[in-house]
Amino acid sequence: MSAPTAPSARAVAGRNAEDAVADYLIAGGYELLARNLRLGALELDLVAKRGPLVAVVEVRTRGATAMQGPFESVGGRKRARLRKAVARLWRERLEAMGGVQRVRIDVAAVTFAEGKTSVEYVEGAIC
Repeated sequence: MSAPTAPSARAVAGRNAEDAVADYLIAGGYELLARNLRLGALELDLVAKRGPLVAVVEVRTRGATAMQGPFESVGGRKRARLRKAVARLWRERLEAMGGVQRVRIDVAAVTFAEGKTSVEYVEGAIC
């Protein structure tokens, strides 16, 4: 039996980015409902609720050598997959949840520089 492998630097950065956005949401009065929520082959990074609104958040981070920024990295295919996942989330879980009136897809871009973490957050980034 082999020993478990350590997570890659990319996986660690992704987890740290999700932690930063989760903290951002909680500070903004949201209740975190789920992290890395699997819906069949689809996955949602963060799902949070504030009042009658559920925010589904795609978390992005990019290294200094990336060809495109974190917001630009959410292309057409990714947007379509997010819309499909959110529709499924609504049908399977949220529709029956009391007090939920709408769902919004947000995108958060996280950068790590000089020991600081920065979160840029766009509400309703994907319609």
